[in-house]
Amino acid sequence: MKNYTLFAILLLVSLPKAFSQHSPEERLQELNINLPEVKQPVANFVKWRQVGNLLFLSGEGSEEKGTLGKDLTVKEGYNAARGTGIKILSTLKAATGDLGRIKQFVKVHGMVNSLPDFYEQPQVINGFSDLMVEVFGDKGKHARAAVGHATLPFNIAVEIEVIVELEED
Repeated sequence: MKNYTLFAILLLVSLPKAFSQHSPEERLQELNINLPEVKQPVANFVKWRQVGNLLFLSGEGSEEKGTLGKDLTVKEGYNAARGTGIKILSTLKAATGDLGRIKQFVKVHGMVNSLPDFYEQPQVINGFSDLMVEVFGDKGKHARAAVGHATLPFNIAVEIEVIVELEED
């Protein structure tokens, strides 16, 4: 009996992680997240640019408007960053055709429309970062900047830029 138990433990430990993890699309379904349609840029730029295996996304803004510390709470900012993350996932899906092609998130630059005495930009941008880890696991972890700005275009609360590495073709 002990041999069977040891065999079962060794088998479970040796199984590839891929069998125990869900694809990003499956995770989105489990989280009840529907990706919105990707909107065209409002100015003279592109939504993404691929260089080698790196994919650079232009800044994506939140639907929420206002200034953190004045019009919006940290929790509302967190939700704005999470919503921005959902829009970014749509762009990533459009750019790659399959979110499973993302090898890892490399760098995130989070900008928060905030008052000069508002210091909780990292907690706001956690809304984005937490979502990426929920969807991609460790591949969603990234280097990051979370900085305050006196204003953002169209009075949006949050803007986020992303760089991801794609799997080799």
